[in-house]
Amino acid sequence: MNNKKTVIRFFTIADYEEEEIWLHNQYKNGWKLVKMIPPCFFIFEKCTPAEVAYRLDYKNNSETSNYFQIFKDYGWEYIGRCVGWLYFRKSSTEMDSERDGEIFSDNESRIDMIDHVVKTRFLPVLIIFLCCVLPNFIRSIETNDPLTTVFTVFFAIMTLLYSYLIVYCGLKLRKLREKYRND
Repeated sequence: MNNKKTVIRFFTIADYEEEEIWLHNQYKNGWKLVKMIPPCFFIFEKCTPAEVAYRLDYKNNSETSNYFQIFKDYGWEYIGRCVGWLYFRKSSTEMDSERDGEIFSDNESRIDMIDHVVKTRFLPVLIIFLCCVLPNFIRSIETNDPLTTVFTVFFAIMTLLYSYLIVYCGLKLRKLREKYRND
């Protein structure tokens, strides 16, 4: 019997709450997260099914030992880091209240994290799209050279993909920000 499994699952920068729920359900079904490999590989290990909260925090800079100690003091187990996201887990037996299942002390902290994601992940992708992908796509359309047909198709796909992700993530991050501002 195999005690490990690898699952391929893609989450955008705006899907971190869905990712937490998905990881919770995996543990509930007897699979605990042990490692993440960018961009979308999750390695799980067989475990006894239990109620466990997973929480993600986004930090694209190096954390101090004090940062991790605070989480440890509150019963959170640090699992690892993947593309700026830090993964934490806590058993429901260690939670006295619903508040114990949260890593953010207030909604302002959540909004700060969302703003940090926007500044360090969303805006750079938007700039790359506007400065590299879109101009190359437009230039390839304007050229009648048969060789550029391949590039036109490539840049058309990239333009569609970037456009979808920018709109999807932008709207979702804005909605999350409003949700926490109005709570």
